[in-house]
Amino acid sequence: MTRRPFEIGGFRVAPGSQRTIDLPISVLSDNTPVSMSAHVVHGRRPGPTLFISAAIHGDEVIGVEIARRLLRSRQLANLKGTLLVVPVVNTFGFLNHSRYLPDRRDLNRSFPGSGHGSLAARLAHIFMTEIVLRSDLGIDLHSAAIHRSNMPQIRVSPASGKTLGYADAFGAPVVIVAGLRDGSLRKAAQKHGVDILLFEAGEALRFDELSARAGIAGILRVMHAMGMIPKKGVSLAREKPLHATTTMWLRAPAGGLMRGFKATGEFVKKGDLLGVISDPFGETDTGIASEVHGVIIGRTNLPVVNEGDALFHIAEAVSPEAENRFDEFAAELGGDPMFDEDEII
Repeated sequence: MTRRPFEIGGFRVAPGSQRTIDLPISVLSDNTPVSMSAHVVHGRRPGPTLFISAAIHGDEVIGVEIARRLLRSRQLANLKGTLLVVPVVNTFGFLNHSRYLPDRRDLNRSFPGSGHGSLAARLAHIFMTEIVLRSDLGIDLHSAAIHRSNMPQIRVSPASGKTLGYADAFGAPVVIVAGLRDGSLRKAAQKHGVDILLFEAGEALRFDELSARAGIAGILRVMHAMGMIPKKGVSLAREKPLHATTTMWLRAPAGGLMRGFKATGEFVKKGDLLGVISDPFGETDTGIASEVHGVIIGRTNLPVVNEGDALFHIAEAVSPEAENRFDEFAAELGGDPMFDEDEII
């Protein structure tokens, strides 16, 4: 039986072909049109529909690089089903190196949106109707905010066992099972029966090779688990990720200059010294101690801190396996033969 073409934005993509579709969003004040570009890979054989999105926050550029690498993957030649890739959802923020839209709204607090609302609401509405509601599953790519960095991690809502299985298949060191926020893409999508894996890695406005490799390897693993691509060329995760349901931020007890002693991915015990904040004259030192056992999944990159600033993000975990998990993960990706030399950033 021949598959039907995939229809999106008034265009049709034939089975066994791929095409970039420009979905009109708005017109700038100088009359420049703005669109959201979606690349459709429509397999010859039937299967599920998966969407990959990046730069919902315009400064989170590592996801754009992951999407680029995905579209160059040889594995897509044998695709079953349909893959929708939107490398830049928030074009306005991307062009301006900004997390937000011109109206200062956070797109990931504007879903499901409205066709007659604010700019953020209209963009959210188009993304929901043209991409999300046509899909069976989504993987949304993010990074930490500016001046912070995240270790590769998957965040997933308390969803079906099948979705949690995809989170494990992704192969990030940590899976965080967390609730949903009002206005978020994940919450709006779940109301329509579409679950989303949220991938966090790296820092805003920066590329790093570990995060890029973790993202592309994880997406291909999920596609294999969904039956969309064969096993050949897919490096399956060697270890099961650590699961966490509770995370906490340690905040600066004083202002000054911070010397951090722990990096993302390190396992810490309650009471461990993570860093010291000193005043500029060297007269006072204030230690920052961990309040829990767990893995550092994010931290600030700025040495200049004010009292109350978020410094270290810790996922609570008491498993002894946590201590070596990130090192094993980094070594696994470091030996990954999937990329040619010209792919190294």
